[in-house]
Amino acid sequence: MDTEPQQTERDRSSRPRGSGAGPAPEPQGPEDRSRSSLSPSSPAGRIADSPAGRIAEWLPGGRATLAVLICLALLLLVNTFLLQPFQIPSGSMQPALDIGDRVLVNKVAYRFGASPRRGDVVVFDGTGYFGHADYIKRVVGVGGDHVVCCDKEGRIQVNGRPVDESAFLYPGDRPSTVPFDVVVPDGTLFVLGDHRGSSSDSRDHLGSPGGGMIPVDDVVGRADWIVWPFGRLAHLARPGAYAQVPAARTVDGGHG
Repeated sequence: MDTEPQQTERDRSSRPRGSGAGPAPEPQGPEDRSRSSLSPSSPAGRIADSPAGRIAEWLPGGRATLAVLICLALLLLVNTFLLQPFQIPSGSMQPALDIGDRVLVNKVAYRFGASPRRGDVVVFDGTGYFGHADYIKRVVGVGGDHVVCCDKEGRIQVNGRPVDESAFLYPGDRPSTVPFDVVVPDGTLFVLGDHRGSSSDSRDHLGSPGGGMIPVDDVVGRADWIVWPFGRLAHLARPGAYAQVPAARTVDGGHG
């Protein structure tokens, strides 16, 4: 009768590997792996040791609260320096913009040497000129331009060239029921609403301080997109109506 003990599966697994002495190390358990992942050399350990990690430990709610604060700070930076939402308060820019539309204003459009151009829709601070509020209008004349209303066909002329505004003028509106003949001073803008019958703009402030002109320095930015409601999502492109208007210095004996 064979009396030699049989080798069990457990005995074989614990047998030393190779020629070295001693049992093979047991595989790490969950607790060991957890300790390893939080070691100073691991990504989680580095985060916990970083300034952000220390701030998260101090804040109620920890990392979730820190993430929310970071998002708010980024939104504030974007709103201050890059883009700003603006709600349309009136019908003065219909049909392009309806009451309640929200547009996204590009605040860097006129930085780094760029200037507003005829046809741009701009938001500006009207304090001291229009009233204590922000306004949104379309640029019709820039510094040096000679703007006249109206020619024999009822069209506005800029630097002697009639402008066909039918693509954006409110249906049924005339370009203006108020006659005017102005030269826009350098560094300012002559602005009108697209719904001329429902817009208080440069025409209505010709006798006010500044003569109805808006300083370029008071322009908040260019309205580039309708972003709300989603059904009206659209890019506010510059119309081609002003493309053929000559530069101010080439007409009217060099106005500007």
